[in-house]
Amino acid sequence: MPRSTLYTSAAVALFVVVWAAVDGGQSPASGAVPPTPRPSAPLTPLAFPVTPGPTGPLPRVLPPGIPAPSPKPGPAPKPAPKRTAVAKPAKDPRKVLADLMEPIDAGTSASVSVAVLDMSDGRTARYGVRAGRTYDTASIVKVDVLAALLLRAQDHKRRLTAQEKTYASAMIRVSDNDSTDALWQIIGGAAGLEAANRRLGLTETEAGAAGLWGLTRTTAKDQLTLLSAVFGDHPALDKASKAYLRGLMGEISPGQDWGVSAAGHTDGLKNGWLPRSATGLWDINSIGRVTVDGHPCLLAVLSKGHTSQQAGIEVVEKAARAAVTALGLKSAD
Repeated sequence: MPRSTLYTSAAVALFVVVWAAVDGGQSPASGAVPPTPRPSAPLTPLAFPVTPGPTGPLPRVLPPGIPAPSPKPGPAPKPAPKRTAVAKPAKDPRKVLADLMEPIDAGTSASVSVAVLDMSDGRTARYGVRAGRTYDTASIVKVDVLAALLLRAQDHKRRLTAQEKTYASAMIRVSDNDSTDALWQIIGGAAGLEAANRRLGLTETEAGAAGLWGLTRTTAKDQLTLLSAVFGDHPALDKASKAYLRGLMGEISPGQDWGVSAAGHTDGLKNGWLPRSATGLWDINSIGRVTVDGHPCLLAVLSKGHTSQQAGIEVVEKAARAAVTALGLKSAD
């Protein structure tokens, strides 16, 4: 056999072997039909839980020695909105005073009325002030009598006489009744007092009849009006008259300096006390100006029906302290 034919036969045989290996052992020349592929077995679920991996782009892994790039700064966070403080509503001084007066009222059979005015901010509180309820003034009317005398002097463009000053000093400083009788006549009695009160703004005060000035009837509200005419800017009394009245009210004799003075430093004071012959019970009153925690306050406490003068004084002083406390001020102990 020639060498070229031998090489050709070997090449053909090698091709057949290679094709048989690729085609699963079936030669295309055999004419056999390829076997039908068997279906694959279903996948068996894994017997252990698979934790899902992180979503998003995979982190970059840099070769050793190459520093990671600095992250780009993001937008600055927005500042949290400021919370506006909501002020708590202030307590109603009248409600506070009513709460403070409840145990005081419960401890006495007497009737008590109190009114207070903070001159620095105009706040007020009142308790027991009812329409139509009036109290005997007793000696607190002496401030009203002196105010009426000063108005008369102003009208006549004159100063008080030496005698009038003597009466006025004794009437206010030591509560002398004889001096009050004399000045009651000078001002024109009940009619003169009521004429003066109309000018001073008192609307709920009725002068005592038949010369009984101590039985003048008034209210705590009207007494605050009278004090405002003396210590405030009411135009009825001029500057000199106010200064004169304030000076005497600031010189109350020892032993008569009780009452609203229990609430703070006393700038002016006048008290009244009167045993009623018909009942044997006491009227105890106190009016004036006191300074509490730096606040000038006008105070009026009126009461009636006490079993003794001392019992009445104690009730009046408790009421005075309660009144300034109701305004949020720290009263004197």
